[in-house]
Amino acid sequence: QVFTFNTVEIKVQPSVKVRNGAPMSIICHADISKSADFQLNYNFTIFKDRKLVFMTVSDTGDAQYEIPVAKSSDTGDYQCTVKADKKTRSSDPIHIWVAGMTKPILTADKTDVLEGEVVKLRCELPEEEPPLQFCFRKTKMNSTPKETCVPESYTNFSVLEFSVEEGDHILQFDCFGRRNVKLEWEDSAHSNKTLVTVREPFIKPSLTTMPSSNVTEGDQIHFECSTAVVRMHDIEIILQRNKTILNSVQDKKLLRYSTVATLEDSGEYLCKVEQGGASKTTKLNVVVSELFPKPTLVASMTKLDKNKELILNCSINGFQKANFSILRKNSHGDIPLKSSQTLKMRVNVNDTGSYTCKAEVKGIVKESKPVRINVYAPVSKPTLSVAGGLPEVVLGKPLQLICHSVMGTPPKTFRFYKGNEVEKIVINDTYATFLDENIRLNDKRGYRCDARNNHSSGVKTSDILNVTVIVPVRDASLGSVPYGEVEDGSETAFLCSVKEGSWPILFRFFKKTDHEVLLFEKVEHADRAMWHKKTMKRQDTGTYYCVASNRANVDVRSRPITISVILAAWKKGVIAALVLVTIAGAGALALWWFLRKKKKAKGPSMEMSGSALAADLTSEKLTRQPSDGDYYSGSGYIEDSENHMKSTDESKGPDLESAEVEYTEVEVSTLDPHRAPVQKGTETVYSEIRKANN
Repeated sequence: QVFTFNTVEIKVQPSVKVRNGAPMSIICHADISKSADFQLNYNFTIFKDRKLVFMTVSDTGDAQYEIPVAKSSDTGDYQCTVKADKKTRSSDPIHIWVAGMTKPILTADKTDVLEGEVVKLRCELPEEEPPLQFCFRKTKMNSTPKETCVPESYTNFSVLEFSVEEGDHILQFDCFGRRNVKLEWEDSAHSNKTLVTVREPFIKPSLTTMPSSNVTEGDQIHFECSTAVVRMHDIEIILQRNKTILNSVQDKKLLRYSTVATLEDSGEYLCKVEQGGASKTTKLNVVVSELFPKPTLVASMTKLDKNKELILNCSINGFQKANFSILRKNSHGDIPLKSSQTLKMRVNVNDTGSYTCKAEVKGIVKESKPVRINVYAPVSKPTLSVAGGLPEVVLGKPLQLICHSVMGTPPKTFRFYKGNEVEKIVINDTYATFLDENIRLNDKRGYRCDARNNHSSGVKTSDILNVTVIVPVRDASLGSVPYGEVEDGSETAFLCSVKEGSWPILFRFFKKTDHEVLLFEKVEHADRAMWHKKTMKRQDTGTYYCVASNRANVDVRSRPITISVILAAWKKGVIAALVLVTIAGAGALALWWFLRKKKKAKGPSMEMSGSALAADLTSEKLTRQPSDGDYYSGSGYIEDSENHMKSTDESKGPDLESAEVEYTEVEVSTLDPHRAPVQKGTETVYSEIRKANN
């Protein structure tokens, strides 16, 4: 029994878009091929948005899921899965949209409220599933509705509170639901309408003034603010002028306030009644006419010298009957000086400050504008100095000067002069600075400064300050006499010089090795310095350089020079003579040996026995050492051989002429030409012995 799934399909009737409340059928069909006609049981499962909604078992290839009344919550993606024996096949998903939403239900917690109270509304879609959005609408009489929307992700209802405002009488509320389907918004029908009646908790307050709203300075003015209330609990009345609270009462329906009128009391007054969230206001403008103008304080002088007389006079234009007083302003409170219209005083520096006067008429006190009085002490003679301390500057560097005047009342005006030209003007309290960035080499003019303030004594001038211009060292060079090659033991002079630079100059001589070695240093009031090295040695060969610097603190290094220490001339002569003597001695010794060898070759021949005897004698001579045992001359060999050959010649006579040539082997010691100890060695020497007449 073999079978296979060809296809599994899902479809909806009447269509994929169904109206809300209409019937709907979802059909799942399995197309299967069999090897024979046998019975199969099919397990059908239908999913909505991957959640199981329907299951059935059938022996045919079809299953049907009936929804008699479609709701908007039935909208979603549907898929069918068929299982037969051990094989499973699923259909492609299909989206079904149930268009239209059920009508929401709106309820209010109360329908009769007071201004300032809160109405709680509930909008519900019982047959819908979240996420949903609920929109509440508030409509006043003869006005456009105000809409407020609230999203709800987990519930199918929403609760919203509305505050009842002043002026609300009859309010109408309704709501509707909204959902998102495939990125499209779908709205439900509007709910039932709910009416809410609003009553006033109190009437709008009344605000009155006595005697009137137009008064004169010094008059008493009375304010009354009242209202009528439904209930007295939690009611509050507040009186304000230009947003400043003047008085307030609670749990009362009447407020009273009295004051003596001044010019500052002119303005807009506000009476406000509050209870809960309700609030009502009434406004009233009050104008206060001026009784007398503000007084004027006049000073004989506002800037004067120390110990001078100051006269202060207080007056009111067109008004004489007033109580005057003169005061000095202070951060901790005004200081009364005199209860009079005029004040005379001899001033000191400490009297600098602001002064005012006050005038009082009918209890109204007015104050004049302050007058600033400045008392000056004369400046002291200023001192001019260099910021660095010493009166000097490096050429090309800026020069900063400080002009300082200890005594005198600030502000002070400082002027800087270079020669007779004003370079800078500074206003400060005790000192001023000047930066001269135009320093020239031939600039010989001195600097000075003066200081002054508003004291009548005038200007005080400092002493002239002469500043030394230091020229930095430039282009150092090093030389030597002799230059390049120097004989061992001779004297060498090193000269370090610069092209320019202010004196004194520090000259330092170095030899370059693995680390810098200072050989000599010297301070000169000149542009050069010399160092004499008395005796040069072979280890003095190397590279030398010098470094020059002055108070500009700039080290200038010369190019290096190389000095080679060679042998003296007389030492070279001695060595040459020794070499020549050695060569001559070696030549003489070679000539002598050659002549002796030639003389030996001309001697008489010897017999075999004579040869043997000569060999024995020679061997004995060669092996015997001199008595001191250090050096060996070798002269005995030649003498003995000569005597031996002579005696042999005499004994044998003419018979030697027919003798055959024979050779004998002797052992000799080699001599060291420089008289070294005897070197033991063996050489084979073949001597020719033949017949000879001489």
